[in-house]
Amino acid sequence: MLAAEQRARLQITAVNRAAERAGFRPGMTLADARAILPGLAVRPADPAGDAKALARLARWCGRYSPLTSAEETSDSYPGEALDAPRIEAGGGAGIWLDSTGCDHLFGGEEAMLTDMTERLGELGFSARAALAGTPGCAWAVARYTPDRVSWVVVPPAGERDALSPLPVTALGIGPAMAAELHGLGLKRIGDVLALPRASLAARFGETLRARLDAALGKNAAAEPVSPFLPEAPLAARLAFAEPIGTVDDIAAATQHLLKTLCQRLERAGQGARQLALTAFRPDGSTARLVIGTGRANRDPDRLFLLFAERLAEIDTGFGIDEITLAAIHHESTSPAQTGLGSERARAESLDALIDLLANRLGPQTVRRPALRESHLPERAAGLVPSSEASLSSADARSPNPRPVRLLRPPEPVETVSEEPDGPPHLFRWRRVLHRVILCEGPERIAPEWWREEKTEAGIRDYFRVEDDGGGRFWLYREDCGEVPRPWFLHGLFG
Repeated sequence: MLAAEQRARLQITAVNRAAERAGFRPGMTLADARAILPGLAVRPADPAGDAKALARLARWCGRYSPLTSAEETSDSYPGEALDAPRIEAGGGAGIWLDSTGCDHLFGGEEAMLTDMTERLGELGFSARAALAGTPGCAWAVARYTPDRVSWVVVPPAGERDALSPLPVTALGIGPAMAAELHGLGLKRIGDVLALPRASLAARFGETLRARLDAALGKNAAAEPVSPFLPEAPLAARLAFAEPIGTVDDIAAATQHLLKTLCQRLERAGQGARQLALTAFRPDGSTARLVIGTGRANRDPDRLFLLFAERLAEIDTGFGIDEITLAAIHHESTSPAQTGLGSERARAESLDALIDLLANRLGPQTVRRPALRESHLPERAAGLVPSSEASLSSADARSPNPRPVRLLRPPEPVETVSEEPDGPPHLFRWRRVLHRVILCEGPERIAPEWWREEKTEAGIRDYFRVEDDGGGRFWLYREDCGEVPRPWFLHGLFG
């Protein structure tokens, strides 16, 4: 299951089938869930990553309709009180498709939904689909259909019959209003439909009546589907009247394409991180070169240097009649103030050297240090490919001093303390005895709660100590279940 901080406490945001059968539900606090099952496997939720994955899946569904979009959801119903009873909606993330005029291409509505759910299952997704005349009815039937049913087709004018047996939460009215309807004994949509419309509006306002009208098709224009709009690719193309076959001709064409593409990147405020040069031969075959940069770049001269060394790899065959250049990975860039000194020039030269080596030796060969999201000092930094270094968002700031040299792995030391759980008075490291004259601490550092490998490291109490010779050390005592707790030397201060 997944957990995230909501309303100043950790709450469960998603559960799998096994956890659902065990009685866990989204909205439970993590403390309550661990009280029921202490060994619960929990991972941190990643809403941004989930949104990107859902958007990619919605674009994949473009094979069935050009009008697709990812469903936008919110954690609470507008106007919901924080202490309102929570009645969960069914299902998880959703995707909208407007399949008007498309289903006949797949052999009909039922054949299209069958193919869709089977393909999603092969990709590892559990999906339920519904096709109806209104978005509200399709949303309700898809989310509240029993798990044993993969898809449902609501016949024309059959929205009322399809909605009547479903719970009132299928109207998308939010937990607060659903709880109020439950208190009045109105648990099914059919119970609400049997009431006079005037009394519904007087008691619950226009929200409930508008949701009913939208689901039944009386106000379908209120729920338009906003499809993804195709993004114009950042690419350039050059076709030749006669096929070319020399490296000089390919180089000249590449320079021309780079100038054109970099102008488009500049107008779009983008910089290329990865470029693909594709050469098309008359027999239909292609040759492709891909280069990458450590930072977003739109300098045609620097980018050409990365291509120049590899242009000879292109097998021209019987000639090349077309070449395309596309920015397959690009990032937004902002104008930078140029300096009067040579420091900026040195930085650009270093970037150019890193890009040249990475493209010559391989992107995984050239590495640079980067920060990582971790509490443990030995995990807080590491070497990553040069092209990924700029993607790190870790923060190296700490309110406490850190040693200039970190020992990997930490080395065990023998200590003598005046108190059983107190700081060390003496410690022996590498056969040398050190007498402590100053000590600061403890600083408690614990491993991340979401990691499985918790047995690797326990809770640590760090001390900054200085010996009688002026040396400063970073010692810690680890709670790993042993008595007495072992001591380690982890770092040396300057």
